[in-house]
Amino acid sequence: MTNKLALLANDPWLEPYADAITARLRRFQDELSTIKKTSKSLYDFAGQHHFLGFHYNAQKNEWVYREWAPNASELYLIGDFNEWNRSSHPLQKTDNGVWEITINNNKNISLNHADRVKVHVVGKNGRHDRIPAYIKRVVQDPVSHDFAGQVWAPETEFAWTDDKFDASTNSTLFIYECHTGMAQEKEGLGTYVEFADNILPRAKALGYNTIQLMAVMEHPYYGSYGYHVSNFFCPSSRFGTPEELKYLVNKAHSMEMAVIMDIVHSHSVKNFAEGLNEFDGTDHQYFHAGGRGYHELWDSMLFDYGKKEVKQFLLSNVRYWLEEFHFDGFRFDGITSMMYYHHGNYTNFDHYDKYFVQDVDWDCLTYLQLANTLVKTVKTSAISIAEDMSGMPGLCLKVEDGGIGFDYRLAMGIPDYWIKLLKEKSDEEWNVYEMWGVLNNRRYMEKTIAYAESHDQALVGDKTIAFWLMDQEMYWHMSKNDINIVIDRGIALHKMLRLFTIALGGEGYLNFFGNEFGHPEWIDFPREGNGWSYKYARRQWNLVDNKELKYHYLSDFDRKMLKLINEAGVLNSGFANQLNMDGQNKVIVFERGGLIFIFNFHTYRSIFDYKFWVPQKGTYKIVLNSDDAKFGGHNRIDNSIEYLALPVAQEESGFISLYLTNRTCLVLKKI
Repeated sequence: MTNKLALLANDPWLEPYADAITARLRRFQDELSTIKKTSKSLYDFAGQHHFLGFHYNAQKNEWVYREWAPNASELYLIGDFNEWNRSSHPLQKTDNGVWEITINNNKNISLNHADRVKVHVVGKNGRHDRIPAYIKRVVQDPVSHDFAGQVWAPETEFAWTDDKFDASTNSTLFIYECHTGMAQEKEGLGTYVEFADNILPRAKALGYNTIQLMAVMEHPYYGSYGYHVSNFFCPSSRFGTPEELKYLVNKAHSMEMAVIMDIVHSHSVKNFAEGLNEFDGTDHQYFHAGGRGYHELWDSMLFDYGKKEVKQFLLSNVRYWLEEFHFDGFRFDGITSMMYYHHGNYTNFDHYDKYFVQDVDWDCLTYLQLANTLVKTVKTSAISIAEDMSGMPGLCLKVEDGGIGFDYRLAMGIPDYWIKLLKEKSDEEWNVYEMWGVLNNRRYMEKTIAYAESHDQALVGDKTIAFWLMDQEMYWHMSKNDINIVIDRGIALHKMLRLFTIALGGEGYLNFFGNEFGHPEWIDFPREGNGWSYKYARRQWNLVDNKELKYHYLSDFDRKMLKLINEAGVLNSGFANQLNMDGQNKVIVFERGGLIFIFNFHTYRSIFDYKFWVPQKGTYKIVLNSDDAKFGGHNRIDNSIEYLALPVAQEESGFISLYLTNRTCLVLKKI
């Protein structure tokens, strides 16, 4: 390498690890070179879903089904078409462990759209009916609850109308994290169509420009929240058909909203009947053999990222979702678990050795570099987000700069910090210097998605920020004619924490849907322990729609907040410029994107004539006031007042003086 890699130039502390970082890049380059020699290009290499699985030849009116099962001794195609006969339709083994069969529909037996199918595999572990690995749709029998593959070939292809949509026109990411099944008010499963028609307009009206869909890939247990994936090429049939998912994406694009999906390549369900576990009779076909192939905390199987066929399976999966369903990118789940042999369990990432010397899975890092390269190859405007809590250096730098290639990482430390603060400390103990440090703790030149809370903080076993602040009082005192100090405190701090997070924490912003209005309850999916109830696996939109309740105050503030941040380009303007830190009064003042943000976290101290320095003299006005009555505040500050920043001598800077009320955040703009 003749020129210093950008990763090393950005962080001089990484110089002792220059060899490891350079080797990381060379491993990727060598792997890409090998791929190009055998498959012409990375794009072609990631096209295995066009070879394996079921493929229809209209001219010959026949189906070809292929399966990679190198260690199996026999394979038979079974299904509705042959009355589940386990011997009548054997597959023939060809090259590289691939088995194949052709079903000609001109003959006595025909394979038709929506026929259920499986493959009967004979291997070292016996004889078992399995779901084809590259199947495009899986359905569950309503009586037996068994899953089966389904041949999916509708006569009419979906008519896309989104050819002019470009996700890159959204210069700032405002992500609305969603789950299709729990998106509706009803106590039951929501559908792709219901989400498109009912939820997309809400997200658009709030100002979010990107939908992040969770639990898209098929998973046998609904309560796993989509993390225990069984069928990687299948949109979950519990929410509708593939065409209905396409309808959702297409409609979002018509509304100028991008759609990214949660892609789970960090592990796979260990279920034998539904997933890939021991598919060809061995424990090392898709996964590492023995203990290395099992994640004890997640109770799931771990991919062998060093194996060619596994890389091809996962990379083909990346290409498939981008091309077939027009997704605009991915949030890669569980990256920390992938990158280290210890999976991040019980590990404190307190030294750079942890990233480059100890327990690093280099095969996985190469895979992630390939995946991110492929994402941009398929769709240059696509977004790639890493869920990583380790702080891996270079995760969000380009591969050629020494990085892993993600566009953003999730700021997982921020929601953890807020919940810890609310759990363990009284308001009087809040430390504004610590708060500033946590919100600004991110790597230089690597983009971050900030969020106050996601679905993780809302699942049973924890509470949302609103619930931590107000708890059971929300059940009884959210009516506008009901005065309650717990609710007043909760509404005030809820607004402050969200504005503090979006204004300081990163270059993008994420919110779990419903949390913008303080959704009062946790998420609890149907399970034996709750009588298989959907009561807590839904969103109660009636609460925010009811103008007699206080919930809409929070939602209205969220909408105004996003609009202001977007119009000022705050998240594209680098780190904030600290102007004033006042530990005694618990006041923080900073500038970002040309706006002046003022936070008073004090429990009772409202200060007349609070004076602070600003970089530019001139006249300022309030453009956002959390104490405004229309946001559920106490209306103690007159928004019509203009503030003159008096210059100091001949300087361009000056001082502003204003009335700063307790538990209030203000945003000023120079006019």
